[in-house]
Amino acid sequence: MRSCDRRTATGRRDFAVLTVLLRLGLRVGEVAGLQLRDVDWRHGEILIRGKGRREERLPLPTDVGEAVAGWLRRGRPPQCSSTHVFTTVLAPRKALSGEAVSAIVRRAALESVSAHRLRHTTATELLRYGASLPEVGQVLRHASLLNTALYAKVDHVALGTVARPWPAGAQ
Repeated sequence: MRSCDRRTATGRRDFAVLTVLLRLGLRVGEVAGLQLRDVDWRHGEILIRGKGRREERLPLPTDVGEAVAGWLRRGRPPQCSSTHVFTTVLAPRKALSGEAVSAIVRRAALESVSAHRLRHTTATELLRYGASLPEVGQVLRHASLLNTALYAKVDHVALGTVARPWPAGAQ
């Protein structure tokens, strides 16, 4: 996140893209597909068009809203006619592709990190701060709790403090 120079249009856009990926746990295609009409500023919600043509509303956290608004107000070219939230900065001004979103992640990372890895990070952070596995699954919009379990890296130290001891004599 610190690698984004928010004094530039590209830096503001990249910061907003990374913030959306990290805080909302979205998929690359979901970020690339965000439309201006999907952001409900008045109600603090964002419409996500996900896998299987599912549409779900998520709360729009303040920091995510501020990052997106920073891009829209002070980064996005005014003459851009695209209805997508995230666009290229240079002409021809068009919606970012999923690959372009992934490239933003690769540029920002000090090591090789995929954009999809940020979904895992979101799940792990939610668990670390006390969210239950079903709650994490809701945020990531998983159909099955088994999918959520694959995403969430378990904090073994924290788990050890709440795990029951193994019964004596059990094999």
